Amino acid sequence: MAGEHGVTMVKQDHSGSRPAPTLEMVAALAGVSRATVSRVVNEVPSVDPEIAAKVRTAIQAINYTPNRAARSLASRRPNSVTLIVPESTSKVFADPFFASVVQGVALYLADTDYTLNMVIASETKPEKTRAFLLGGNVAGALVVSHHMGDRSWTHLSEQLPMVFAGKPFGETASYYVEVDNEVAAEGATAVLAARGCRHIATIAGPQDMPPGVDRLSGWRKAVVGAGLDDSLVEYGDFTLASGATAMRRLLDRGKPIDGVFVANDQMAAGAYTVLHQRGLRIPEDIAVVGFDDDSFATSVTPQLTTVHHPIIEMGKTMAETLVDLIEGKPTEHVTQIPTSLVIRESA
Repeated sequence: MAGEHGVTMVKQDHSGSRPAPTLEMVAALAGVSRATVSRVVNEVPSVDPEIAAKVRTAIQAINYTPNRAARSLASRRPNSVTLIVPESTSKVFADPFFASVVQGVALYLADTDYTLNMVIASETKPEKTRAFLLGGNVAGALVVSHHMGDRSWTHLSEQLPMVFAGKPFGETASYYVEVDNEVAAEGATAVLAARGCRHIATIAGPQDMPPGVDRLSGWRKAVVGAGLDDSLVEYGDFTLASGATAMRRLLDRGKPIDGVFVANDQMAAGAYTVLHQRGLRIPEDIAVVGFDDDSFATSVTPQLTTVHHPIIEMGKTMAETLVDLIEGKPTEHVTQIPTSLVIRESA
């Protein structure tokens, strides 16, 4: 307790022995809160250097020795981050996009104290994932492949550092890393028009996902700008099978098609199977352009002209942004990564 002249008095017990100095005694002597002393003891870097120096002087003055076990428990801060993928397990392991994101995140985290874990989450039962994220298990989270209905993740960003792959629908305050999908898709479609294609179709991605919406918009800008028909649209879900189904529907309309922009390479590979089945040559009869530049682009014949989506770089940038958020460093809400067009034999 404090006696006259502000001197801290230590009450002795009946045995006459002097109690060990406590955190509270250090706080009183230094003129700071107990929480501030705890932060200094646990070497939290955000404490003002002058205040930290006062606390250390007080520690030395009363010969305070931290309880190592309690200190270890109190200072236990999560050193892992979680990658959330709101998709089915089968889709995650079939799509090289996710593997590339994980690779980029892991590459950045390798030089930090943070480790990575992954949750394949379905919005039908988000409670378990939310409880895990908010239960003190992780320092922050990354979200990829989010859909329009995945608003629970954006709400969680108010309680936990979070970074998204692409802008969440209707959100302006979130932190996210993206490419300009609309501009990239417009440029890819313009390649088909420059080639002389006058009937350019598209296999669009899901319209409850920002990339699906933006890539369709880019295709439409290009075809309308070239004075072409913009009704040749079918939709897929970024899977191989959906690309085949969409291509089949386009051809079954009976309208002329001499070019097709596909919203990702996996759907483009599905479209290839149908074009080959129908006896149509690529690019002589129908030129094809995709998006992503992943393993599907080079596994088809002829190899696919496509937008290079720097997915590994995106993963690294997402991880860097998240670590900066966790550690209280200033960071931009939006980071945009440039794309490029890779010309191969399909267009």
